[in-house]
Amino acid sequence: MGLEGKRIGFGVTGSHCTYDEVFPQLEKLMSSGAEVIPVVSYTVQNTDTKFGKADDHVAKIESITGKRAIKTMPEAEPLGPQLPLDCMVVAPLTGNSMSKLANALTDTPVLMAVKATMRNQNPIVLGISTNDALGLNGVNLMRLMASKFFYFIPYGQDNPYKKPNSLVSDMNLLPDTIEAALNDQQLQPVIIPHINDNMG
Repeated sequence: MGLEGKRIGFGVTGSHCTYDEVFPQLEKLMSSGAEVIPVVSYTVQNTDTKFGKADDHVAKIESITGKRAIKTMPEAEPLGPQLPLDCMVVAPLTGNSMSKLANALTDTPVLMAVKATMRNQNPIVLGISTNDALGLNGVNLMRLMASKFFYFIPYGQDNPYKKPNSLVSDMNLLPDTIEAALNDQQLQPVIIPHINDNMG
């Protein structure tokens, strides 16, 4: 099928340690000929961490996509009725945003973009990165997995001994997951071993 000509929203939330895995996938989407519309959460816009400055992260996203990032809820809302997407990606998806999404809370630009895309009944691809997916957030993960229109980048435990509740998607599978989602299919297997230097 390929992704050339597809209009793909790309939401980024505040799992800063995962950006090095996500940004190369943005570049792959651009190389595939897709039109990528970046959307960033308030945390991405405003939080500096040991993994880099907020302004630098946003600038890199905009440089890769060649578009100004959507930064407010009013800017994201037209992705529903006026400027529909073929697919909306959220990667990384934090546990905080996952819990809000699973409980129909919309308080960031990324979540508004997801809601707008759901309105059009188009696929949502989620790349999780959360330390509590097998803890209190497990119920939210399963709620989304059982819901229509949501597709997951295959995920696994990134550090089962030191962080036994943590799950992270293999972001290298992002393009394949989008292609499958556009065909109303979940890329399988969805639960995979997650290779990480910190495991063991």
